[in-house]
Parts: sequence; structure tokens; C-alpha cells
Amino acid sequence: MTRVLVIGEINVDLILGGCEKFPSYGTEVLARDGFLTLGSASAITAVGLARLGTPVSFLGKVGADSNGAVCLNVMESAGVDVTRVERSKNLQTGITVSIVGSDDRALVTFPGSITALKGADVPDQLLEQFGHLHVSSYFLQSNLTPALPNIFQRAQTLGLTVSVDPGFDPAEEWDAGLLEALVYVDLFFPNEMELSGLTGMLTPGEAVRTLDNGRTIVVAKLGRSGCLVRNDGVSIAEPAIEVSPVDSTGAGDSFNAGFLNAWLEGEPIRECMRSGNICGGLATRRAGGTPGQPDRSELNAALKAKK
Repeated sequence: MTRVLVIGEINVDLILGGCEKFPSYGTEVLARDGFLTLGSASAITAVGLARLGTPVSFLGKVGADSNGAVCLNVMESAGVDVTRVERSKNLQTGITVSIVGSDDRALVTFPGSITALKGADVPDQLLEQFGHLHVSSYFLQSNLTPALPNIFQRAQTLGLTVSVDPGFDPAEEWDAGLLEALVYVDLFFPNEMELSGLTGMLTPGEAVRTLDNGRTIVVAKLGRSGCLVRNDGVSIAEPAIEVSPVDSTGAGDSFNAGFLNAWLEGEPIRECMRSGNICGGLATRRAGGTPGQPDRSELNAALKAKK
């Protein structure tokens, strides 16, 4: 089975759920519930992969603080190898506050250790131990971002396959060499907003055609509309599963895990899309990015019911 290396950010999420409206400056609103859990796109994807049985290791940095301990405990409990995660007294683990309403959410992030990882932390001697490399939050990891195109190229040269979830660009510049680097990427996982930012196109269909470089499989995550894949010059759509969502935090990251797990096992693209939609949909059953993620038996049961 292919061993996966996830390199990226680790932070906690403070989830404030059931907010009837978002606060403005000088006001206060009440949440129905609130709790602290593992956040960060990279870590949520890694946990999702581990729960599906994919061997996954994580390279990252956290503070030697209670929030870092929360993150690592969740990851280890799920089966993620965290021996390559550095705990530093000189860092403070990042924090994202997620204000969740009935239809959407808003995020406020203190980066902290999120920006600590650098290109020098990813040598060839590490990459060559794995068969696949996954990176999320391309733009958010500001000290790693400039090195990522070279890391992707080196990974490809060493025989790894590569997947990337760009995440939102806080600067909304949508550049940093990402589009040029896609020639080294096998799977690209943008959502609808990211597609628009990267291409300037108004519809997902136009956007995935624009990103078609003849090599990269573009997997557009469209929330309640399911997903759209552009592969070998052909666009394929797959509807989302029916679910009563509690919280959409990390749903796209769980989708990544489902799709990637199936793809690494050699499943057809349509089956990968179904696995992604199921994992993303089921992850919304509970608040937080990881508590609702399915294990392999739940995924298999859902796939069987869908046929």
C-alpha cells in the first residue's frame, strides 16, 4: 500500500456553532455550543486518510503547548505517524476561530506555527521514503510556499505522485507560482471560490477547462453540488450525497482523503469521486473537522448503498 507524506500546517479550531448571525464590531452574539478540536486542512486530510486505512505520516511544526498536544493526540489516536512533527518552545500553535451559522461559516486565524515550516525541512532523503506527497493550504504556509514548486518537482523526479489543495489565499493574489507548478501535480483539489480566484472564470466548468494542462487531474469541490473532475480533456460530474449537515468545517479536506484513498488504490475516477463525496458529506454530521469522518467500514457501506 502506498505510503503518504503530508507536509503542512497544524492548528486547533475553536468552533462556535449555532450562531444566528455574525458579529460586527461593538456587538456580541451568542453561540449554541463551543469546543476546541484539531483544525488545519493538512491535518484533517491526514486523519481522514488514516481512518480509511492509508499509511500516512505528517511533517510539520507545533508549539510545545496545550493546543499542540490537543492536535497531536487526535492525530495519533487516528493512526497518523507524527514522529516527524517538531514541538518547539519558540512557537505557539496556530488557532482558527470558526463562527458557524446555519448555511455557512466565517474563519479568523492566528497563524502561529502554521508559517514555521520551510523548504529546508523537506529534503530528498525524506521524500524518497514515500510513494505520495500531499500538500494543503498552499498560500497560507508563507515560509514554505516559495519552495513548494521545487518540492513538487523533486517529488516527481523521485517517483512520487503529488496532490495539492490550494486553500484560500488571504492576500487574494492567487499566484505564488502555483499554476506553473501544476505540471508536477497529479491531483489538484480546489473548491469553487479557489477556482474562481485562480482562473478568473465565472463557472466551475470554464475554470476546470482553463486549468487542463494535459497532465493534472483537476478535482473541483462544489459543496452541495458534489464535484466536477477534468481528466484527459473530459469533464465528469458526480452529485453530492444527501446529508443533514451540522458543520461544514473540514468537509473539503475529508473529501480529499476519500478521493485520494481510492485513487491510490487504483480505483476508476468515478469511484474516486463517489468516495470523496461520501467522506466529505459524512464529515459534516458532527461539529469540527474530524469527529464525523468515516472509517473504512462506513465508507464501504455507503458505497455499496449508492450502487
